[in-house]
Amino acid sequence: MALNNASGNSITDSPAGGVANDGTGIVQLDSYLSPFKDALRSRYTKAQQWLKTINDTEGGLEKFSRGYEKFGFIVKDNGDVEYREWAPNALRAYLIGDFNNWNRDATPMTKNNFGVFEVTVPAQDGKPAIPHDSKLKVSFVVPNDHARQERIPAWITRVTQDLNVSPVYDARFWNPPKEGKYVFKNKRPPKPQSVRIYEAHVGISSPEPKVATYKEFTQNVLPRIKHLGYNVIQLMAIMEHAYYASFGYQINSFFAASSRYGFPDDLKELIDTAHGLGITVLLDVVHSHASKNVLDGLNMFDGSDHQYFHEGAKGRHELWDSRLFNYGNHEVLRFLLSNLRFWMEEYQFDGFRFDGVTSMLYTNHGIGTGFSGGYHEYFGPGVEEEGVVYLIVANELLHTLYPDVITIAEDVSGMPGLCISLSLGGIGFDYRLAMAVPDLFIKWLKEKEDIDWDMGSLVFTLTNRRHGEKTIAYAESHDQALVGDKTLLFWLCDAEMYTNMSILSELTPVIARGLSLHKMIRLITHGLGGEGYLNFEGNEFGHPEWLDFPREGNNNSFHYARRQFNLIDDERLRYKFLNEFDSKMQWTEEKYGWLHLPQAYISLKHEGDKMIVFERGGLLWIFNFHPQSSFTDYRVGVEQEGTYRIVISTDSTAFGGQGHVDESTRFFTTPFAWNERKNFLQVYIPSRSAIVLALENTL
Repeated sequence: MALNNASGNSITDSPAGGVANDGTGIVQLDSYLSPFKDALRSRYTKAQQWLKTINDTEGGLEKFSRGYEKFGFIVKDNGDVEYREWAPNALRAYLIGDFNNWNRDATPMTKNNFGVFEVTVPAQDGKPAIPHDSKLKVSFVVPNDHARQERIPAWITRVTQDLNVSPVYDARFWNPPKEGKYVFKNKRPPKPQSVRIYEAHVGISSPEPKVATYKEFTQNVLPRIKHLGYNVIQLMAIMEHAYYASFGYQINSFFAASSRYGFPDDLKELIDTAHGLGITVLLDVVHSHASKNVLDGLNMFDGSDHQYFHEGAKGRHELWDSRLFNYGNHEVLRFLLSNLRFWMEEYQFDGFRFDGVTSMLYTNHGIGTGFSGGYHEYFGPGVEEEGVVYLIVANELLHTLYPDVITIAEDVSGMPGLCISLSLGGIGFDYRLAMAVPDLFIKWLKEKEDIDWDMGSLVFTLTNRRHGEKTIAYAESHDQALVGDKTLLFWLCDAEMYTNMSILSELTPVIARGLSLHKMIRLITHGLGGEGYLNFEGNEFGHPEWLDFPREGNNNSFHYARRQFNLIDDERLRYKFLNEFDSKMQWTEEKYGWLHLPQAYISLKHEGDKMIVFERGGLLWIFNFHPQSSFTDYRVGVEQEGTYRIVISTDSTAFGGQGHVDESTRFFTTPFAWNERKNFLQVYIPSRSAIVLALENTL
């Protein structure tokens, strides 16, 4: 993959090695793409055309992506407040709010030739006439009925919801005094070589049945994440969403940080504090669709069906019951690209996990489609080319302005080139998510006896990724924690989690198996599964029960919408063992860096013994998945000669194991080829356990 690493992640760069600069360079990395050169050229050309249009009409991508400095509310140095809104279908517009006693005619706006309304509210005594945190709306007169329609401004940066009054949000004029504004103290940390991601949701980050706050997350959860050794946090449900139970995926105000968890400055403090701990922070960004809310969303904003979205069926996602953006529209592009820039600048995020990328890439949005991996599925009429081009332009913007940015694609289809440099004709993401891995584990735990676990299938699933496109592996994410499913430990232990997780109770076979497999599943996923690792908050210690937000169906209960961190703080409970094992895994990776090193060499997959042996990052990984058989003097091959010591043992009593493995043992290689490796050594490996060995001189 030297060609990809040497080629710039910009469509204005020339690829390395004299490769054609027309979007087909990716064919050099994968000859199976040869029949699709025309499709590759087409999307590359369209992305270049967008850049040319933006250069010619807006002065370049850098200026174009500053839409938040032109649209919405802009406070001038003299105290005047300018307000602009794109609403081409509306006939007239008026700004209304507390400041003018909601007089519908007091503050009319003027419309230009591009469908943009604007008004300047003059300062009073050198101060804005619109008070800080006061409520306001934009009032439109639209064709046909000529009735007034009040809307939440599209670029608003703060909205609040009072469920006692109505579920509909109120727009707020957020303009705190200069001396009260948050000042960032810490620089962004350098881009991590290995990404170890802690996927978190602020609202559920408390054992108490309530919506937790940004401040509570900063004080209570950030130290836990640092202790665990994660170097990236991926924050979910930050962009303001109408419905708490949507998990943050039905966005109505794209520029507003959710007020459920506190004030904007509280989020800034959270990110700044994380940076001070050396932790990178990513935003889970939702540009794949938008809430269909009319009163407080973008839907029917100017009275038309087709302002930000495609009209008719093309603009509706049947499964998500939401609206779909028109990525081919100039102003929609300004809105979305400026949105990315805004979160990077205003809140100092370090990058994004793009949600629902599959929906953006295909005309069927991935609904009812099982992707076979056939290349014909990734090109041709089933591809939503405008969506592909938007993602190319978004990555162009982010990687040009912020060289250390991290972008991650959530795509189930396996589209080739998603994580290949833009200059080669790729889509430019840094990482993709390995979504097949958790499905395998859940399926096996539901349907198979342990003795029937297929070592070959396990290794295949963990290593079946596009070589050279960096992948983030995980054993379970938030998807597996949702109501209707169960976490891995819940599948493993079920009812006994309620009776036998105390060290004062008997270590039953069910709990012993659960603890063992929970550690082994995570360790093998970490070692084999990708070039990054992800864990959903709470799952590191085997969080009991599922995740279910307050809703009508559960009497608006918060019982399952919380993370019970108190369980690991209780010395009498076995959850602490899994927590400390997770920490051991992350910090060992920090030292040896296997995630950013080449893929593993697998020397053994033994179905009878249920053994898997591989080398990665200079370490020797040995797994015994057999439910009964332990092996003495088990011979394993290793390329590098020397003396080895144990750096991780799932059987350690510190991690709830049996302590059968003597971790002070030194292992000496014998120069005799074994399993096609130059040397071998012999180990004792108990059933359902794993050890990782390192050369003694690296300890």
